[in-house]
Amino acid sequence: MKVLFLVQKEQRAILDRFYDGIAERCECDMRELTSAEQDNLRKYFREHVDVSRYDRIVFFLRFKKEIRQVRFIQTLPNLVILEHDAYQNYIPCKYTGKFSAHYRKLPWARVISSGFMVSERLRQEGFDAHFVPKGYDQALLQNRGRERDIELGFVGSLNSVAYAGRKAMLESVAEVENLLITRTKSGEEYCETLSRIRYFVSADVDMGEYMIKNFEAMACGCVLLAYDQGEEENRALGFVDMQNIVLYRTREELRSKLQTLRASAALSLAIAQAGQTLVEQRYSFRALGHAVVEAMSAPLRERAPLSWKEKLRLSLGF
Repeated sequence: MKVLFLVQKEQRAILDRFYDGIAERCECDMRELTSAEQDNLRKYFREHVDVSRYDRIVFFLRFKKEIRQVRFIQTLPNLVILEHDAYQNYIPCKYTGKFSAHYRKLPWARVISSGFMVSERLRQEGFDAHFVPKGYDQALLQNRGRERDIELGFVGSLNSVAYAGRKAMLESVAEVENLLITRTKSGEEYCETLSRIRYFVSADVDMGEYMIKNFEAMACGCVLLAYDQGEEENRALGFVDMQNIVLYRTREELRSKLQTLRASAALSLAIAQAGQTLVEQRYSFRALGHAVVEAMSAPLRERAPLSWKEKLRLSLGF
């Protein structure tokens, strides 16, 4: 299967190993598009792409740029949209409902979402949605075996509006516990910091899926205390409370379970080791790249035929 894989050139997350995993399982022509190129996909395709050469055209681009160009995107055959932010469709934010509205204009496209329940809800709305979760970079992140001299910590951003619940929860915990909230550079510094944290507090409050931080912390050997995203999401991921993860819904529940963990070093170690084993076995970027190719391989829905106006615009390069 020959795949044109379009990704963002400027992206904060380091996803090279994820891209490598995809390339291992298909004939992958990966292109990194600048912000300007994403702003004018019609021009980029006209100058650089022969769509007839590809069995799949995969978008992993900025959603806010995609939705401005839907009339052109509707002309593309064999379209797959890889999306890690579709949870915003179902939470109060500027993109509430906008993913559904966009996909309704592309009903033949396959959507690969990183949330299990997000994928389920999209399917219930009639979309061809598949689930491949977030994960971690197995080349950059691993348990370094460092002394766990930071008992309670969080590493990451609090700035986005979508993270308002995260910010509120972490600040609430910090009022009553010695919680380190910090940011680091990606890569080496980030891995070293995670390897020093005993209990990593994840607070993806009401997001409906687990963000990448959860998998990264588990891979680095932290005991993960994660805001509970629900029974269905946990079952899909293999998360079992107090076995390979510690789940909570309130600050009080977090503190109660933290007290249990502090009283038993053996329990803490067992949970950390089980969580690390789980993500190493199932959620490396390499494994998830393979899963993306599997998800895009089944026959796609038939695309609606182009109107004569669309054919004319394409032939004229407009």
